[in-house]
Amino acid sequence: MWKEFKEFALKGNVLDLAVGVVIGGAFGKIVTSLVNDIITPLIGLLLGKVDFTNLFITLNGADYNTLEEAKKAGAATLNYGLFLNSVIDFLIIAFSIFIVIKQLNRFKRKQEVVKAPETIKECPHCITTIPIKATRCPHCTSMLDSNGAALAHE
Repeated sequence: MWKEFKEFALKGNVLDLAVGVVIGGAFGKIVTSLVNDIITPLIGLLLGKVDFTNLFITLNGADYNTLEEAKKAGAATLNYGLFLNSVIDFLIIAFSIFIVIKQLNRFKRKQEVVKAPETIKECPHCITTIPIKATRCPHCTSMLDSNGAALAHE
């Protein structure tokens, strides 16, 4: 069992996935900071100095100036401002990944598929595969020319 686990863990795909998760986590922190510290305040400024983090509805009917005050009072809240931040965060991450993948695909070289030379052909009489250089079918003994066409059947 240990051997199987070691083989699984050391496969290239698993290591690539691990690196991707770590980099993705770091990238997520950068995007979250971009949303919370730059984009959200700019959108809030455009909408009349609205701070999305303090957009909430209290379920007990009491009024609180900030989400922090409501949390300290133990009030149940619907935090739609935090939800909006998460939606903006997702859209920026999705758009960023789209741009990165688009650029990678643009720069990726198209690899030409090299066709291997044919080594077998088919006997037109008995439809079995035979070596390309064969001049007689070993199965039905038909004579073949160099192109694989049948000559007179002997």
